[in-house]
Order: sequence, then structure tokens, then C-alpha cells
Amino acid sequence: MHTSDNLGFISDPKFEAFLETAPDAIVVVNPLGQIVMLNQLTEQMFEYSRQEMLGHQIEILVPERFHGNHVQYRNGYFMNPRTRPMGEGRELAGRKKSGQEFPIEISLSPMETESGKLVISIIRDITPRKQLEAKFRGLLESAPDGIVVVDKDGKIQIVNSQVCHLFGYTKDELLGQPVELLVPQQFRASHIDYRSSYTQNPRTRPMGAGRALAGCKKDGTEFPVEISLSPLETEHGILITSIIRDITDRRHAEEQIQATLREKEALLKEIHHRVKNNLQVTSSLLRLQSESIKDDKARWMFMESQNRIRSMALVHEKLYQSTDLSKINFSDYLKSLSRLLFRSFGVGDHNINFMINGSVVYLSIETAIPCGLIVNELLSNCLKHAFPEDRLGKIEVVIDSQNKRVSVSVCDDGVGLPENFDLNKTETLGLQLVNTLVKQLNGKIEVRANKGTCFHFSFFEDRGHHEA
Repeated sequence: MHTSDNLGFISDPKFEAFLETAPDAIVVVNPLGQIVMLNQLTEQMFEYSRQEMLGHQIEILVPERFHGNHVQYRNGYFMNPRTRPMGEGRELAGRKKSGQEFPIEISLSPMETESGKLVISIIRDITPRKQLEAKFRGLLESAPDGIVVVDKDGKIQIVNSQVCHLFGYTKDELLGQPVELLVPQQFRASHIDYRSSYTQNPRTRPMGAGRALAGCKKDGTEFPVEISLSPLETEHGILITSIIRDITDRRHAEEQIQATLREKEALLKEIHHRVKNNLQVTSSLLRLQSESIKDDKARWMFMESQNRIRSMALVHEKLYQSTDLSKINFSDYLKSLSRLLFRSFGVGDHNINFMINGSVVYLSIETAIPCGLIVNELLSNCLKHAFPEDRLGKIEVVIDSQNKRVSVSVCDDGVGLPENFDLNKTETLGLQLVNTLVKQLNGKIEVRANKGTCFHFSFFEDRGHHEA
């Protein structure tokens, strides 16, 4: 350690040893602004020898354009000395012997000695940090979203240009302000509580997680945003990085899509409603025509045709009433179909114990109509032939679906089928229709005759899949 005689210095070996072991450059200055003590790191940092600095004005280490202001600042400091921590105040620069300037941080501490008042300056070269900050800011400015970095108290420390564009503030208007400035007025109090809770338990929160959020522009305009949060450990404590994305365009697109879907849904409902009405008109015409027919067999044929049309109309009615126009609850459909058929055949609950069992199955309209027609024919067959002369009995319909394979059984405990019955060779229109519709579904059907009759058919909801 070297000192300059007669300028005022501390003659203490321990203090001199402290200066040499310090991690930063240290310069001691007297009230005249002359350098009276320095350590080896000062030589390395400013590229002067000790002899070139001792006894010279401290301004030798300051860029020339700042000399005048620095002298005034130095004189003012000696008049009212106080400790100034590292990093406090405006950005500072040092000047090497070569004239090269570099960014520095300085802490100042006054010290009373036998020779008078001295000031200890601890100088830190922050070039690596500035370079890192420049890269970091380059990344911030190239980001497509707004980025806000706040400290543990919620004060804004860093923003990128995109934030200024989104919210209409300048950087100077945002830095140092509470982040609640960017939050709509009605949410600011709750946001403070949320922010405090997050700071106590910081964690990464991905973009889009959580509830719908809104930002508030400088002019008070609110707009929808998505925010991701990430904690960042620094030497100054935890900082919270918020990435803010304006989703106004996406929200408008979503609203437009929803509006379009609602329009299409209304249109589809209207189509199903009109198809149902037209089928009901056709069914009514058949009923009116059948009333003038004297031949019982012909009248039965009209009634069966009427029931088939009503079974198709019922599918459209269920779709019209459904919240999902792509499919219907087929189990619920079967309940309505059975009530129509029981009324049509004049069969009451006191005659037939009717049950629908199994699971709740949903079918698309492409599958529901042929499947409904099959059940209509099989159930009509039961009501028409299984219980002659008001015989009491039971009919059970079981529907189930596993791995998109739908199975339906229509069973009764009636008189059974004629001997040598062959479903593939039947001459009745109804059962011929059943065979045709099962093939249309790429399914299979079988008949079991044991204490009554049981028709069982199955198919895959995926029409491209054939039942083995």
C-alpha cells in the first residue's frame, strides 16, 4: 500500500492489509479531492501506477466530460458526508489511463482521522454485469410478449418495449411503480393479496393457467391477457418475471366461432324440427287414409308404416331437444318409442310388464335411425304376436356399449316363434327390414327361442367396422 505524504492518510498496518485483501478497488480521497491511498486492484482496474495516481485529483479516474460536475458533487459530499451503499444513485463510469471508459458502481464512506476528514471510495467494475444485462435486455426486447420483472414488494424493476406498447406507458412511467398499475382498478386490492401469497410460495405458473385475467391500459381501457409467472433468485432477492400476452384477437375469434356455432346449432335444430314435423304430417296422412280402409290386413300395413315413420320422427325430435346435436341418448329414445308403440297397439301396463335395462348409450343420427327402426320392428312384432288373447307377459329391452360396440336385445316370454323359423328366409316385411338394417349397420343378429323369443343384434358405432 502506498500513500502520499502530507496529504492526510491512515497510518495503520491493519487498515492497509484490509485494503489489499478487499475484492474491489479502493481509493481514499482527502477534502481537496486528492488521492492519498489506494490498493493494487485500483492499479489493475484503471491501468495507472500508484505513483501516477497518488497526490493527483480523483477526477483523473473520471471521464473528462464529467469533471466539472464531479468536482461540485465531491465538494458537496465533504460538506455533508454520509455512507452511500454500492449501487445507489445514478449510473457511473470510470476512465482508464488509455481513455477507455467502463461502467462502475461506487460506495462512499466518510472517515475521521488525525489528519482530518477522508472519504473511502470502493469501486466495482460492472462491465460483465452490464454485458449480461445487455444480452438479457436484448432477449427481452426480441420477445413477442410483454415482460415485467417486479421485486418482492411488487415494484416494477424491468419492462420491455412490448409492455409499453400493450399498456400505453413509457418505461420511465412504469419503473419503480407497483405492478398493480397494470391491473384493472376493481381487482387491485385482491391482486396485492395474491401477489403477497405468490411471493411467499413462488413457483412457475405456465401461460394460460388459472382464471381469466385482464390488463388495464394507461387510458383505463381493459383487455384480456394471459400471464405466466416465474421466480428468479438474484443477489438482490427474489424477482418475479411476468410474461404478458394480449389475447384480444384470440378472444374475438373465439367469440366469433361461438356465435357461428350457435347459429349453426340453431339452424340444425330448425332442420330437425322441420323434418320431425314433415314426418309427423306423413304419419297423420297415413292414419287418416287407414281409417277409410276396410281390409284389416291393409289397415295393419298402414299402421306399421305409420309407426316406422314415427320412430324416425322421434329421432329428430330427440336431437331437437338435445344440447348435443351430434348424438342422442338412445336409452331415453327407447323409452319414448315404447310408449308410442304401446299406445298404437292398445296395450296397457296391466297386460305387459315392460322393462329397459343396460347402460346409457349415445348414438349418432346415422346410427340411431336404423337402430331405432330395428327396435321398432322387433318391439312391434312382440306386441303383435307374442301375447295373443290378452295374454299377460314380459318384454325386456337391454342395451349396452363397450369399446364402441353396441349390443341390443329385445326379449319376451310370449308364445314363441313358429317351428322351423329362419330369420334369413322370412317373408314378413318387418323382419326383412330388420335384416336389411342390420346389414346397413355392418352388424349381426341372432334369434334365441327359449321360453319366448329373444332377438339380439350388435354393431359398432364406427360404421367402417364390421361385426364378425
